[in-house]
Amino acid sequence: MQGAGARPGDAPAGQFELRTFLDRLASAGLLTVQDEPCDLANVAAALDGSEMAILFRKVGPEQAALAGNVAGSRERLALAFGTDVAGLLPTVLERLRRTPGTREVTAAEAPVHDVVLRGSDADLTALPVHLQHGLDGAPYISSSMDIVVDPRTGLTNVGIRRLMLRGRRQAGIDLVAPSDLKAIYERHARQGKPLPIAFVIGSHPVDHVAATMRIPVDEVGLIASLRNEALPVVKCITSELRVPADAECVLEGYLDPAGHVEPEGPYGEFLGYYGGVKMNPVFHLTAITHRRDPIFQTSTIAGRHLGLTDSAQLIALRTEVSIWRALETAVREVRGVYATTSSGGMYNVRISMRQRVPGEARNAIAAAFGSLANVKHIFVFDWDIDIFSEQQVDWALATRFQADRDLVVQSGMRTLPLDPSLAGARTGAKAGFDCTMPIEVADTLEALVPRAPDYAGERFESLMAALRHGPKTFEQLMAATGSRDGREIVRTFDDLRAAGRLGRTAEGKWALQEAGGTAAETQHDDA
Repeated sequence: MQGAGARPGDAPAGQFELRTFLDRLASAGLLTVQDEPCDLANVAAALDGSEMAILFRKVGPEQAALAGNVAGSRERLALAFGTDVAGLLPTVLERLRRTPGTREVTAAEAPVHDVVLRGSDADLTALPVHLQHGLDGAPYISSSMDIVVDPRTGLTNVGIRRLMLRGRRQAGIDLVAPSDLKAIYERHARQGKPLPIAFVIGSHPVDHVAATMRIPVDEVGLIASLRNEALPVVKCITSELRVPADAECVLEGYLDPAGHVEPEGPYGEFLGYYGGVKMNPVFHLTAITHRRDPIFQTSTIAGRHLGLTDSAQLIALRTEVSIWRALETAVREVRGVYATTSSGGMYNVRISMRQRVPGEARNAIAAAFGSLANVKHIFVFDWDIDIFSEQQVDWALATRFQADRDLVVQSGMRTLPLDPSLAGARTGAKAGFDCTMPIEVADTLEALVPRAPDYAGERFESLMAALRHGPKTFEQLMAATGSRDGREIVRTFDDLRAAGRLGRTAEGKWALQEAGGTAAETQHDDA
């Protein structure tokens, strides 16, 4: 098969281009390619609940290429970072410590400047933008990375925000929630100045992960950090903004200084419910640049299959990074952090740790509550619990948690208004579940997890020689005698018991005893 995004005669695509990643997904069996024509009206239903990324080769009357649900699983995100699922968070944390920076390229070198459309040629309705949810206010561009520069600091701010089509050259943008972009925009609006902005469409998942991060640095540099190589950037056609040169498409323009004047919404939000109509600024399009054969991109958001959406996966990884960083100064040995995607990627978070002293699990809960992540419920587990396993997590909650002792509730906390359980309140409650084994119980037999016997241990010439060496478990006796059955040992017990020579220790080990006495304890007890 010709590559998902390759074109005959082209130079090899870069490692961090969307089309390159689609080829990797195809090779890994994680991409469905739909070659037959598809109406835009059918795209949302095809993506809803899909366990695969989908590449539509011919959507709408323009027969455009459209990729969706590209980052909709942890496996696909791990592939994007060149690791496995277990290595995803460690890889992201390690790369965030690197600063490879950017390198500027000319318009002639930038694939995203293959085609330049200005004025009336720049038309949002010429893009394959589809209606995503039944009550959405209009078709939405859902996977666009927004890029602005804060004139006070000179730093670039990058995020991911939706655009609701309002016309050929206007769109509504969601700027209701507190964010750096909202603060930058409102400072411009108070001065009556338009805010130059660019929206990047068609990006590698690594770029989207970077765009979700909340780290106070130049955020274009975050893309380079997570790529682990210098990011090629090109100057926009109608502004001084720099954008990734290897993107599929860029929308250039500005936010109108008139303020929050556009009724934007409803829209299916990342928590799985609709957000209502809100007043938001208007984006004005000044130019579109794109590759000769662009692959447009759409993200899956909301619905009953929340755990399979792009938004939940990206938010979950951001949440895990925020929680991990908060834990680094709160506890000594964090083993893992997992934000469940079925909770939207932020509300239910599991922490694995080795608790060395009483109270460390509480420290972890407090640190998570105070982090930048909008976590709602924190579950802390011992290091032996696989926090990705629903069965093990359920078992630990059932057997290591006592509600009157281990439940931590804090009210009046910062929250998100999209949570319908708030019933209109502006602050909410957070709950922490200490599901670690109490330290005073942890070293007892009753806290040990049963396992299948492996019969590892020292060999002896006879059962009596093994017992003379010291008390042993039945498994150790089988290993000591090379038994592959065990019942012959039980038969020998009859003779020893009749002679008054067989006893048990308090821990249940088998031991020789003096006739009519108690089990002999020796210094060789090697359980």
